[in-house]
Amino acid sequence: MSEEASLMRQLRVPTRLRGIDPAVATAFGCIILLLLAGSIYSPNFLSPDYLLQQLKVASFLGVIATGMMAVILLGQIDLSVPWVVTTGAMMACAATAYGTTGSVLAIPFGIFCGAAIGLVNGLAVAYLRIPSMIITLATNAVAQGLMVVYTGGFSPQDSATPAMRFLATGYTIPGLPNGVLVWLCVGLAAVFMLTRTTFGRSLYAIGNRERAAYMSGINTRRITLLAFVISGGLSALGGVLLAGYASKASQSMGDAYLLPSIAAVVLGGTHVLGGKGSYLGTVAGVILITLLQSILSVMQIEEAGRQLIYGAVIIGMLLLYGRQKPA
Repeated sequence: MSEEASLMRQLRVPTRLRGIDPAVATAFGCIILLLLAGSIYSPNFLSPDYLLQQLKVASFLGVIATGMMAVILLGQIDLSVPWVVTTGAMMACAATAYGTTGSVLAIPFGIFCGAAIGLVNGLAVAYLRIPSMIITLATNAVAQGLMVVYTGGFSPQDSATPAMRFLATGYTIPGLPNGVLVWLCVGLAAVFMLTRTTFGRSLYAIGNRERAAYMSGINTRRITLLAFVISGGLSALGGVLLAGYASKASQSMGDAYLLPSIAAVVLGGTHVLGGKGSYLGTVAGVILITLLQSILSVMQIEEAGRQLIYGAVIIGMLLLYGRQKPA
């Protein structure tokens, strides 16, 4: 009888909707609810200019969350994000002190510094078998110490280059901020990587069961190493964009992106233990979190109240579908 009921339910669901991930659908449904709630509180909430501004803000988190997704698909975690973001921003700004050559190389140098930290994380996790939670927390502390020594505990005096400001706030395509364009390029590359490459399929395989992936011929160590390098590089790119947006780097500028980057990935349906997830879900999670933060800010709720509501919403959604097992 239960099989018949299940068959009847499937027949009542349109064919096009059967392949939709419930977590992704839930995330987009919550986005619509937030937009409606925001429009009730403020008529300007649905204005094109305001929505475009929110999309620009979301792009910074989107770039960082892309790298986090690669690591979480493995069943790992990267807790070094806060100071990798800060390091990328500070080192890119520091390069401006070396004249024209430094300014030209500022952006790639900042990304390189983040990728280097990711390389350390990847080597430790893949080859030394150190738990990712431990090593990434340690490298985060080391990066923090190095940046504090570099700046003397103050905000660095070097400012962002014109190229960094243009990348974060300029317009190459009329009506489309460059920050959003960067996220779009990163997202398209991520979708291609996850769906069309051996590397992307290996991420899912390792996340489902690492030993089985290894026995099938996948170089699990190399894939893990590359995933952490990607996470570090994209976190640093996010820092470069943030520095360009604010015109300079600052201490602890990446602290606000650790929980949101993890939450965006998980709320979008990527299983926290690895092996399952889609980039569309991560996009939905990023937009959802950005809108939630925006609404709480527009409502002028005190910081303590904002954190309480923000945390409660995330916990509620994680309890709703964040504990699902990979299919």
